[in-house]
Amino acid sequence: MAPLTKKTIEEIQGIVGSDHCTTAPEDRVCYAYDASAADCLPDAVVFPADRDQVARVLALAHRDGFCVTPRGSGSGMTGGSVPVAGGVVMVLNRLNRILEIDTDNLVARVEPGVITGDFHKAVEALGLFYPPDPSSAAFSTLGGNVAECAGGPRAVKYGVTRDYVLGLSAVLPNGDIITTGVRTAKGVAGYDLTRLIAGSEGTLAVITEMTLRLLPLPEAVGTMTALFDDIRQAARTVSEIIRQRIVPRTLEFIDNASLGCVEKSLNLGLPITAAAMLLIEVDGAPLANTAALEKIAAICTSQGATQVTVADTKQAAEDLWRARKAISPALFNLAPDKINEDIVVPRSRIPDMVAALEALSRQTGLTIACFGHAGDGNIHVNIMADKKDPVQAERAKEATDRLFEETLRLGGTISGEHGIGITKAPYLGKEVGGAELMLMRRIKKVFDPNGILNPGKIFHLI
Repeated sequence: MAPLTKKTIEEIQGIVGSDHCTTAPEDRVCYAYDASAADCLPDAVVFPADRDQVARVLALAHRDGFCVTPRGSGSGMTGGSVPVAGGVVMVLNRLNRILEIDTDNLVARVEPGVITGDFHKAVEALGLFYPPDPSSAAFSTLGGNVAECAGGPRAVKYGVTRDYVLGLSAVLPNGDIITTGVRTAKGVAGYDLTRLIAGSEGTLAVITEMTLRLLPLPEAVGTMTALFDDIRQAARTVSEIIRQRIVPRTLEFIDNASLGCVEKSLNLGLPITAAAMLLIEVDGAPLANTAALEKIAAICTSQGATQVTVADTKQAAEDLWRARKAISPALFNLAPDKINEDIVVPRSRIPDMVAALEALSRQTGLTIACFGHAGDGNIHVNIMADKKDPVQAERAKEATDRLFEETLRLGGTISGEHGIGITKAPYLGKEVGGAELMLMRRIKKVFDPNGILNPGKIFHLI
């Protein structure tokens, strides 16, 4: 990449204003990492106010050859917003307006800097529902969710972010502005560029506006937990619920290590002696919810659950979800470092994966904490270690390698919702064939012939 000159910085400041472009070291360091903790210092950080400013900065980058890394809240888990080649980090949090909520056609238009949780509240106040709900919803942005195709607990019933993106406004790396997709219920005019850009991790275009599909808000929600003395029984129960053609709103799996860490952090009275807990929700009409919970409870009991409890108050349900969303940071009670992977296997193979993880923990001597969206086969596997200890660091690397090998052997995928970024790039070729990878590289080249937009992501180590 070309160096960022003083003249170029002055031109950028002329576009966005001097207050919205910084080269101060103390500012740049704040945008050198994401939740993956990778550390790459940008040369400058720019905060555009609108689509026109985004386009003008990218046109400048195309002309001068410096790279641009788009960024939302920096909550990604695979280094997708880390500026590995320096250059400019383009922070999109000033584009933070909900432009429209169309209650007649059940669509909304939003800018990428809107916080996901704020959008949830805005549409629910109108009796509408936006299902994607990553655990980071309280601080992650909708633009980042679309770029990474975020999922969340409700994906088991409702799907992931890509399923709710009808159309986009985006800026190509040369500064050209494009509009993709529709705001209608159907549309097949040409190639689906919307779905191509969604999940592309900011490597093809910078999203500046999204048209999102909404649903009616479910009438009621029922929440329950099931406790197990055997983690494999819990895993088999997940498979059995789905096998019996029941699709809950959420079907979350939490192991003993995760329960203990969250209880230590929050002191909510969680069942820390249980080997595993399932957190299950259904939604719809109240009577239908009651019938569904009764059927699920019977399945859990038949599979060995020692206790099944329905949350009898809204606060009780909220406490359970507060605990669920606190698991990832709480795991640092186990070790100073963690490798957080989000593998997915067919739901019928979840018991096999749980057994493999138990064996892997014994063989490496490392704690491996598991939780996540078991209802769609998406398990967050956290390999806990002290990376300053060379032995533990090597064992953690070995555990990661073997985790992905087992995932693929079981017919799964190495990433369900976190993306590839930089942390999973060395493994992409194990899942995706050579011809397919070449096609992906050629698509990248068409969108970004100079390679200036979010370089070093997805393919960099293949």
